[in-house]
Amino acid sequence: MRRITLTQYLVEQQREKGVVSGELRLLIEVVARACKSISNAVSKGALTGLLGGAGTDNVQGEAQKKLDVISNEVLLEANEWGGHLAAMASEEMEHPHQIPNRYPRGEFLLLIDPLDGSSNIDVNVSVGTIFSVLRCPEGVKDPDEKAFLQPGARQVAAGFAVYGPSTTLVLTVGNGVAGFTLDREMGSWVLTQPKIEIPVDTAEFAINMSNMRNWSAPVKRYIDECLAGKNGPLGKDYNMRWVASMVADVYRILTRGGIFMYPQDAKHKEGRLRLLYEASPMSFIVEQAGGAATNGHQRLLDVQPERLHQRVGVILGSRNEVERVSGYYKPAD
Repeated sequence: MRRITLTQYLVEQQREKGVVSGELRLLIEVVARACKSISNAVSKGALTGLLGGAGTDNVQGEAQKKLDVISNEVLLEANEWGGHLAAMASEEMEHPHQIPNRYPRGEFLLLIDPLDGSSNIDVNVSVGTIFSVLRCPEGVKDPDEKAFLQPGARQVAAGFAVYGPSTTLVLTVGNGVAGFTLDREMGSWVLTQPKIEIPVDTAEFAINMSNMRNWSAPVKRYIDECLAGKNGPLGKDYNMRWVASMVADVYRILTRGGIFMYPQDAKHKEGRLRLLYEASPMSFIVEQAGGAATNGHQRLLDVQPERLHQRVGVILGSRNEVERVSGYYKPAD
């Protein structure tokens, strides 16, 4: 059986499907190479002395891990010189990262969550990298924060890597979703999931139950119904899974279905996850795989960002389950 690499897949999307330009293909390949480097650093764990805190906070006031800082630097350095980008933005940085004048500039904007789920690093649980690609607005030569404030529906590509027992890369360029596995001996990403599709129904939910006291009525109603099992209104027993790494939780949903919820609540009034770095790229991927994504009131890909580090409520996964929860919000809208 012929093995298809990431490069071959992207060339096919470029030549036969017409959904990827040469510049976008090269940009995705650069990001994928950076993810290999991050995977290598993560996999060595305590051997390199890179576990634990960095002693600094990110722009959201969250304590950074050493690997947060290193992952951010790896992605910035890998992408700034290639000539494909107009600017980059990172969850770890307050302002956009401008491309140095000594390098050529391209037509795309790159947004990154360098190491999602980094609170799990020290306990050897899966973490990952999330990325989103937008076009730089026409006529903008020096992109500032405003250039990045585009709804998720305008993304031209999105993906994430999971650094787990195997390192996987999930990618969409707007033509479905494909999954790749890193062959460490060969150093290449190999296509292992040509067409990822999320089952429309599920019997699995993922939510942080410690926030139960803060949930809104629609969320509490849905989870209560799940917990009621086959004798309840949903007529089936549900399992709960919660990794606390969005990349791992979403990858599970892409693999076997489910619903992931980190909604707005009394504690997180805006929501907990970042719209541009987490919610938008994951929503693009989930929708391309046949799922749905909402904040309860609105399709997430239609939300107009107002700030670079804006937070939002997230409910995504198997379409029928997401639509059920959305329906519970409607009487309150």
